[in-house]
Amino acid sequence: MAVQMEVLIITGMSGAGKTVAVHSVEDLGYFVIDNMIPSLVPKFIDVVEESKQYNKAAMVMDSRALGFYDQIAGTIANLRQRKDLNVNVIFLDASDEKLVSRYKETRRNHPLAPQGTILQGIKKERELMNDLKSRADIVIDTTTLTPRNLKLRIADYFGEGEGSNFYIEVMSFGFKYGLPLDADIVMDVRFLPNPFYVSELKHLTGNDAAVQEYVMKSATAQNFYHHFRSLLKVTIPGYIKEGKSSLTIAIGCTGGQHRSVTIANRLAADLKKNDYTVNVHHRDVDKAE
Repeated sequence: MAVQMEVLIITGMSGAGKTVAVHSVEDLGYFVIDNMIPSLVPKFIDVVEESKQYNKAAMVMDSRALGFYDQIAGTIANLRQRKDLNVNVIFLDASDEKLVSRYKETRRNHPLAPQGTILQGIKKERELMNDLKSRADIVIDTTTLTPRNLKLRIADYFGEGEGSNFYIEVMSFGFKYGLPLDADIVMDVRFLPNPFYVSELKHLTGNDAAVQEYVMKSATAQNFYHHFRSLLKVTIPGYIKEGKSSLTIAIGCTGGQHRSVTIANRLAADLKKNDYTVNVHHRDVDKAE
């Protein structure tokens, strides 16, 4: 039986990291075309196959296609029906706030709002891309990822072990703002005592010592953390053995300001003591409850 050609469709929100993704898959041996017109995809695949030089091809198709956009979903469906291809679709996303920030840094206009505000363009694009996102095999939220971490994440999915530096992303979040899209492990700590209902602690966060002491002082909190840490001591080496280059551990409470931040900070500090490369991020700590 002939070996299937690997075909990767890169799509997602403008500003979510597709340029980094393109460079990453090129480094992994993919032949890559950016801003592909959907109707040209079958010919492109055939040319790459006939060349005998590549067995992996990737292409970017997104909202920049404008008048051709409606053809993207049908093109992907047709590719999936071909027995000679193994097709994966990766969708890159990020929060509206982060996308606005990235556009302001680059001083570029949004492709869907050249004369309007960046946020207007983002909202239009999010509505347009919703169906394509639902068809994706992999969704990566790049809100908290550095370019290096995104590259490692892509290598984890498509690099056949090329991602050699294992790292752990520990993040806190608030359930009221939604689950993280790309967490590997999600832990709910809403059962712990909530400092929000203590007047002198309400406006502090889990980055403050008084909140940390309040959250961790109970026997329940200490017992929970001991068992959670013991679980990770078993599972993390297993992830590494299976070839993963990264692991995202998300700790959630109601608003993402007190309990989850406290546990995430303590966990990150403990993991660093075990010589893991760890990044800690508090997604919702600045949002008012």
